[in-house]
Amino acid sequence: MEDFMKKFSLVCLFATLSLFADNPEETPVVQEEVQIDIAKVSESFGHLIGKNIANLGFKFDLAQVVKGIKDCADGKTAPMTEAECVQAITAVQEKAFKSQAAENLHKAEEFMAKNSKETNVISLEENKLQYKIDKSGEGSEIQSHFSPLVRYTGKYLDGTVFGASKEDEMISLDETIPGLSKALIGMKEGEKRTVYIHPDLGYGTHGYLPPNSMLTFEIECVKANNAQPKEESAITTNAQLQNVEIATPATPEKTTTEAVR
Repeated sequence: MEDFMKKFSLVCLFATLSLFADNPEETPVVQEEVQIDIAKVSESFGHLIGKNIANLGFKFDLAQVVKGIKDCADGKTAPMTEAECVQAITAVQEKAFKSQAAENLHKAEEFMAKNSKETNVISLEENKLQYKIDKSGEGSEIQSHFSPLVRYTGKYLDGTVFGASKEDEMISLDETIPGLSKALIGMKEGEKRTVYIHPDLGYGTHGYLPPNSMLTFEIECVKANNAQPKEESAITTNAQLQNVEIATPATPEKTTTEAVR
């Protein structure tokens, strides 16, 4: 819930409205000879406000929003305090979040139950984790705690892509979601699988994806284990030998690939 509230935070809206008022020192310097079309700037600023309104997950009465802007400019008092307004919007967001989570969970459970009856679909956990082999592979197999090199495409239940690798990418089985970690074990190099993950083994109601999203991954194993040991110093004490660890490359910044982290 905390991540959802971050996603639909009021900060973006308030930051937009106060960008120039609160931070005059950050106002871009405009050369005198540049002519500013106030009408165009005003309309564009309205679009900025509109985008932030849409991100709040709240169906506003736009006519009243415009009225509020005009009334504020005229020095009139708002019908609610800022604290009351934020509290009201938060309550609506929480209600919408719970409703979406319940609906997505129901859809996920229906799909998993139906998909389990499909030919070639293998269930690793009943109605929770399934996969099918799209192409057989040869060579080394992915084992527990490995960090395989893969190519993947992640989709929602409706087929919408939420993330995909642009090149071969390493995934640590100890750090990714349980469903993906379990489904990759046993894959051979060159093998392709379609993995179906119930939200209980995915992100559930956490993260930045819609709550209780059922996830589908089309994934190919390029290399069973890509982890590299740390380089050891030429002089190593017995105490140091007892603490040798396997290095894990730094996780890339969150982009479309964050879904498999």
